[in-house]
Amino acid sequence: MDQETLGSIVLLAIVTLISVVQNAFFANKVEHESRHCNGKGLQRQGSSSFDRVYTANQNCGHAYPTFLAVLWCAGLLCSQAPAAFAGLMYLFVRQKYFVGYLGERTQSIPGYLFGKRIILFLFLMSVAGILNYYLVFFFGSDFEIHIKTITSAISPLLLIP
Repeated sequence: MDQETLGSIVLLAIVTLISVVQNAFFANKVEHESRHCNGKGLQRQGSSSFDRVYTANQNCGHAYPTFLAVLWCAGLLCSQAPAAFAGLMYLFVRQKYFVGYLGERTQSIPGYLFGKRIILFLFLMSVAGILNYYLVFFFGSDFEIHIKTITSAISPLLLIP
């Protein structure tokens, strides 16, 4: 793979690998809680603390394929840096959701809602990249610079709760 191609995906790859480490952390928490509650290997039944850890892990796992799809689509079709930034924010929010779910379930709601907003941002970046492709293909109008400028300017707004 040449350096130019690698340079256009390296940030996305880093965010993806960080998300893999985070998934391993979540799975480790489930295993630890299972052994702590049951004294044996992994078992589905257990205390309410085990159920919370297990459910939080499952919920994070269900959203994971969607996150990866929109992260890579936004990064490849639109702009890598804002997509990677949004991806890191999503991982932070997912951690907040997971930890919040271990307490009272109402503590996980802000992380859940913020995560939905980040997924929407990545989705809109992907759509903008696809629309730009077809504008170039059919009309010869390239708005890539404008789209990258807008997404770079908007991505810090994701920090606002």
